[in-house]
Amino acid sequence: MAHFAEIDYNNKVLRVVVIADEDTTDPTGQENESIGQGFCQGLFGGGRWVQCSYNASFRKNGAFPGCTFDEERDAFIHPQPYPSWTLNETTCRWEPPIARPEDGNYGWDEDAYQADTSDPKTIGWVARSE
Repeated sequence: MAHFAEIDYNNKVLRVVVIADEDTTDPTGQENESIGQGFCQGLFGGGRWVQCSYNASFRKNGAFPGCTFDEERDAFIHPQPYPSWTLNETTCRWEPPIARPEDGNYGWDEDAYQADTSDPKTIGWVARSE
């Protein structure tokens, strides 16, 4: 099965659809994105379609409504989860300013991070109850 994301004029993903592999292949059996795009346009009455992967095997990340397709990076970028997180240019994934502790169950607390006045900031991950 092939996955395609419909993209709006701001490169935001509107929806993701699954189509049959044979609707993306040329006469020699080779998958071709433009064939899949044409199939989606015909099926859904137009639109701008970009092939994506549910398991992020290409274009860096999986696509879902609300994420963005970055043409320059050829990647789907998920919404920034917290203001303090930065985009890793290689993986196109958001990273926290402080590494997650490896010993336990932690969640990010943006308020705690912003309230920390130390230099460098050391608070952000807080232990979760199991």
